[in-house]
Amino acid sequence: MATTRETTGQTGFTVAETAKAIRAAMPTLDPTEQRIASAIHRLMADGVSATSAAIAQASFITVDRVDQLLASWPGVYRDDEGRVVGFWGHAVAPLDPEYRLKANDRTTYAWCALDTLFIPSLVGETMSVEATDPVTGEPVSLVVDSDGARDVSPAGTVVSMVVPDGPFGYDVIESFCHRVLFFASEVSGRRWVAEHEGTTLLSVEQAFDLGREVTVRIAPDLFGVQN
Repeated sequence: MATTRETTGQTGFTVAETAKAIRAAMPTLDPTEQRIASAIHRLMADGVSATSAAIAQASFITVDRVDQLLASWPGVYRDDEGRVVGFWGHAVAPLDPEYRLKANDRTTYAWCALDTLFIPSLVGETMSVEATDPVTGEPVSLVVDSDGARDVSPAGTVVSMVVPDGPFGYDVIESFCHRVLFFASEVSGRRWVAEHEGTTLLSVEQAFDLGREVTVRIAPDLFGVQN
């Protein structure tokens, strides 16, 4: 399993405790399921919805098996034609709040701040991230790849976090994602956390470590570990 730094968030939660809770909240995937989940993220990174046929081809599995899993997993959003348009932190259309992931001339969208910190390494790309502080309206930007986050602007950017108290379900966007946000400073972050019980503040580096835990759950081979 990926190593998480033994550090503490601004309001007392340790990153290790939060990482453990996130691991417990995510499903345990077998190798076939890992291939399917990774394939969906890679296909969506092109900025287009993912068909079952494309997912099946990319993951070397049957279309029937793909559709079976998509129907059973929470956090899967499909359009009227059955194409995946949202999946485990990733979307092909903007959400509110808007977290943009840019690579070359393509733009996709994340569900929350944490998602912007694991999707780039999962799909094997360097991505520019653009967000907005929900308190001040100030823009936040950074560059993320498999090695971490850099060029963070403003330099004092922080991330709000909530510790999951059970498995991620069909309400994951409302129950988790809407409380995991970028803030341009600790000052604005503390203002928001004070009004949202159960949340804490993390540095971008700490949040990236948590994002790596998500990556390991989906694609453990990227870090040479067993899930």
